[in-house]
Amino acid sequence: MNLLELEHVSKRFVQPLDLAGRIARALGADVSDEVVHAVDDVSFSVKEGEVVGLVGESGCGKSTLGRMVAGILPPSAGTIRYRGEARIGLQVQMIFQDPFASLNPRMRVDDIVGEAPLVHGIVQKADLSGYLDELLLRCGLDPSYKRRYPHQFSGGQRSRIGIARALAVKPEFLVCDEAVAALDVSIQAQILNLFMKLRGELGLTYLFISHDLGVVEHLSDRVVIMYLGRVVESASADEIFRAANHPYTQALLKQVPRLDTRKTQFKPIVGEIPSPLAPPSGCHFHPRCPHAMARCREQAPALKEVGSGHLSACHLNDR
Repeated sequence: MNLLELEHVSKRFVQPLDLAGRIARALGADVSDEVVHAVDDVSFSVKEGEVVGLVGESGCGKSTLGRMVAGILPPSAGTIRYRGEARIGLQVQMIFQDPFASLNPRMRVDDIVGEAPLVHGIVQKADLSGYLDELLLRCGLDPSYKRRYPHQFSGGQRSRIGIARALAVKPEFLVCDEAVAALDVSIQAQILNLFMKLRGELGLTYLFISHDLGVVEHLSDRVVIMYLGRVVESASADEIFRAANHPYTQALLKQVPRLDTRKTQFKPIVGEIPSPLAPPSGCHFHPRCPHAMARCREQAPALKEVGSGHLSACHLNDR
């Protein structure tokens, strides 16, 4: 069954004009509030027990989407349902990108991890110490460190503390926002292995947000590709890496290092990602796409099925 369903979800951030701007508008200047189109009409679902990788360049809206899924931000339009209900509860928890910034530097580990389950009545105060010891061990941490502060740990250990904090309220669904991006490659592998171990032990479902397709390849059952607030392609991980359809996905895959392509000269995607304050008309990717046609500049392509369970939003599929 679908554990999570997103239907036509959008998020806009409005920056009202300052005093000078309001005066200029009153005098007849053509100025208006700035609107950031962070997420634009996104629809997809996540099945129970599935790992879905959400991939895109920085600024594409994937972190904003993750925060809406976790209930931290409300959508500007559309609906997000968890087990058919619009309310997001403790069942969905988020693991943030920077483990140091997301941990209170004035709190010890036992308070950071133990506060939420105590407040929500998941564990009684008399049983809290044993509960924390078991949880920290599950996440690969020595329980004897639980009276330490975040600055006394390494980056990998702080990541494990963030994971333990999320697991403390016994969630079913974890939103992992660039959860290994700030770590060394060797530590990344350890944390990814921990995620997979926890999935098997606890039956967790993941929305794994990353800009790195190489990381997502080893973790995900299905991959959703975002560009400038829109989903441009969605398919099983095997299908994405075997037969990517959208030109943006194909360009991203060319950036993934492979042992058999060591002599290849990697070329970045041409141009910069446009500003979400003024996204391009038509297909958002057309200013950087080598296959752009006149139609791409005028009409946004719909997300269509190009194979079994494989969706892509590209006018090249209409030929």
